[in-house]
Amino acid sequence: MNLNGRRQSNNVDDRRGRRMSVGKLGGGIGAVVIAAIIAWVSGGNPLDVLMSNSGTLLGGGSGQTTEEYVPTAQEEELAVFSKQILAGTEDVWSEIFRQNGLEYEPPKLVLFTGSVQSGCGGATASTGPFYCSADQSVYIDLSFFSDMRKTLGADGDFAYAYVIAHEVGHHVQYLLGTLDKAHEQMSRMSQSEANKVSVRLELQADFYAGVWAHHDNRMFNSLEPGDIEEAIDAANKIGDDYLQRKAQGYTVPDAFNHGTSEQRSRWLRKGLDTGNPSAGDTFTPSYSSL
Repeated sequence: MNLNGRRQSNNVDDRRGRRMSVGKLGGGIGAVVIAAIIAWVSGGNPLDVLMSNSGTLLGGGSGQTTEEYVPTAQEEELAVFSKQILAGTEDVWSEIFRQNGLEYEPPKLVLFTGSVQSGCGGATASTGPFYCSADQSVYIDLSFFSDMRKTLGADGDFAYAYVIAHEVGHHVQYLLGTLDKAHEQMSRMSQSEANKVSVRLELQADFYAGVWAHHDNRMFNSLEPGDIEEAIDAANKIGDDYLQRKAQGYTVPDAFNHGTSEQRSRWLRKGLDTGNPSAGDTFTPSYSSL
């Protein structure tokens, strides 16, 4: 990506070096952590996995400690990059909302290392990036990007930008009322039916990530040769079918809650191609046609 001269967002809470004491998780810790990893590389909110298995992530006596923290040069480059991408989402979505007679309220970006306390509960680095609607913030431990490269072989600056833009997409859903409505519906459904609603949410967030990239490129000429391929490759490698085969050698479609590789890459591409937020209705079509 071409980000030369781009501004950095100042809507950032840098908590790197501050760590939260995390209590015990109920149930089989190995299974819970594996499920959380699959959740975070799928672009969703792994807190759903952690909280459902423990009731609460933080145990009694949890607290915050501060360490002397010196980031590596590579990490600091990623911090600057993330702030620039966040700024790009602010510029794009503010303009799109303005054109539709709305006011965009950007999310805060929280950078952390190791563990963090969010409005949705406690999380660790293995949780990966997530959006918390309770405090309207996107959380990320920057080590996720190297884990993404090592674990999935998904790499490249636009692939990383896609991750951030996807989480911001959930914030857009929150502002439009889509997120709360979907979660309310899911609370009254069986797990398999709730998973289908979750897929619709995630595919729309992928679409919104594509919409952002379309307009960011129009505003700033930010995309370079190979960038789109990086993001599509990442979307393919975080599909439920790909991850399930990688983890267990077979797929369980009823357990899909983020979308298949084909679906995720297609909705991302649709957002990139159209740049039209109104073309991203993933809730009206039949589930089989998503």
